[in-house]
Amino acid sequence: MQEDSATFNLEQALGILRRRVLLVALCVLVVGGAAYAYSKHQAKKYTTSASLTFSNNQLSQQVAGLQAVATGNPLAQQASNIERVRLGDMAAKTAKVLGHGLTALQVANALSISGQGESSVVSVSATTTSPVLSAEIANTYVREFAREQKVASQAYFKSATDLVAKQLRSLEPKQRTGIDGLKLQDRLQSLGLLAKLDFGGVQVAQEAPVPVSASSPKTGTNTILGCLIGLVVGLALAFLLERLDRRVRQPGELEQVYGLPTLGLVPKSRALARPARDVQANRVLLQGDDGEAFRLIRARLRYLGLNRSLRAILVVSADLGEGNTTVARHLAATAARMGSRVLLLEADLRRPALAGRLALEPGPGLADVLIGAITVGEAIQSIQLGAPDGAPDQERTLDVLTAGSITPANPAELIESPQMEGLLAQVKFEYDLVVIDVPPLTTVSDAFPLLAHVDGVALPAAPGPVSKRLAAAFSELVGRETDP
Repeated sequence: MQEDSATFNLEQALGILRRRVLLVALCVLVVGGAAYAYSKHQAKKYTTSASLTFSNNQLSQQVAGLQAVATGNPLAQQASNIERVRLGDMAAKTAKVLGHGLTALQVANALSISGQGESSVVSVSATTTSPVLSAEIANTYVREFAREQKVASQAYFKSATDLVAKQLRSLEPKQRTGIDGLKLQDRLQSLGLLAKLDFGGVQVAQEAPVPVSASSPKTGTNTILGCLIGLVVGLALAFLLERLDRRVRQPGELEQVYGLPTLGLVPKSRALARPARDVQANRVLLQGDDGEAFRLIRARLRYLGLNRSLRAILVVSADLGEGNTTVARHLAATAARMGSRVLLLEADLRRPALAGRLALEPGPGLADVLIGAITVGEAIQSIQLGAPDGAPDQERTLDVLTAGSITPANPAELIESPQMEGLLAQVKFEYDLVVIDVPPLTTVSDAFPLLAHVDGVALPAAPGPVSKRLAAAFSELVGRETDP
C-alpha cells in the first residue's frame, strides 16, 4: 500500500484530534488572546448618523418655466443625491464652523455617506474617538449642507422670479391683461410662494444623537473571530504535522503498513519484563489481562493454521526495542501451558537475552550445536511451568534452546548453514510448536535464511517508535524473501 494514497476516515481524523488536541487548544488560545489584546489596546471609536431627505424639484422647474427632467430610476436619483452630499467643500466648512483645531481632511476621513435603499434619504455618519465630536461633525455637516442648498434654492427662485418679472414688464398694458400676461402673473406668484416654502430643497430628516457605546473595537466579536481563526490554524497544523510524522501510532495503521492481520494487542505491563523466577526461585506467570492477551494470540495462530501446519513460528520485528524477545518468550510459555510441546529457540546469536530473562544457564546453546560441539538434546533446557488449574497432576514444561554464552565470529553463516536447516527439520518433527526469536530484519540479515524454513511470521510492533518508512521497508523485505 502506498502511504501517500492513504485517505483519512472519520476514526483516523478523530484520532489525530485526540493526539493533537493540545496543539489545537494552544492555537485557539494564542490567536484568540492576541485578538483580545489587540482589541483592548485599540482606541475606542464612536459612530453616529444624521440623515438628509431630498424633495422632488420637477414642479419647481416647471413653475420656473424650465423643462423638467424625468428621474424614473430611483437608484440613479439616489446615487446623484449621494454625490451631491459628498462633493463640494462641506468638510472644510464643517471644520471651520466646529473649530477644535479640526482640518478638512480630518472631517472628511471621519465621514461616511450612504443611501438608504431606494428612498430619497441620505445618511451622514461620523466616527471619531469622542462621542460628542462624532455627533457634532455629523450634525454640523448636514446642517451646513441643508443651509447651502437653501441658499442655492433661494438664488434659483430669485433668478426665475426676475426673469418672469422682466417678461411681464415687456408686455403692453393690453397684453398684461391677456392670456399670456395672466400666465406670467400666476407663475410669478407661484415662484414667490415656493421661495417662502423652500420647495424642492433638502431638509435635515434626523439629527445624530450622542452615542453611548463604542462602535469599535468590538472586543468580544474580535476575540471570537480570533478563536475561530486559531481553531482553523490549529486543525491545519495538526493534520500537516500528522502527515509529516513518520511514526505509527495506532494498531490499525500497523495493519495498513504491513498488510497483515492483527493477532492480538498486548497491553503495556511491567509483568512482561519480569524474570521467570523471583528471588525465592518461585515461578512468575502472567496473570489477568497480560496472560489473556497471549492466550488470544495463541488461539488465533491455531485458527490461522487450520488449513496448514503452523509448527514453526518466526518472531521478528522491524527494529530494536519492539519486544520480539518478550513476545516470543510469553507466546511459547502460553502455548506450553495450554498443553502443547513447545520449543523456544533463540536464533539471535549477536545479542542473546533469553538465558538471563528465564534464569537459565547461558551456555552451551544453539551456536555450540551448529558447530557440532554438542547435540540438540544436550543443549535444550527445560522450565517447569506448573500444572494448569483443575489438573494438578499434569505438570507443564517449556523447552528452551538459548543462543549460547559465546558470540560466534560468523553468526549469519551459522544461521544459513545446512546444520541449521537440519536442526529446524528435527525440532519441527519433535515439537508441536517451535517459536524462534531472531534479531530485527532491518538491522542485520541473520534471520533472512530462516524465512524459507518456517510456517509463519509473528511481527511484534509498538505503535509509538516504529517508523512508517522502516515498517514499509520491512514489509517489502519479508514479502520479497517469502515469494515462491
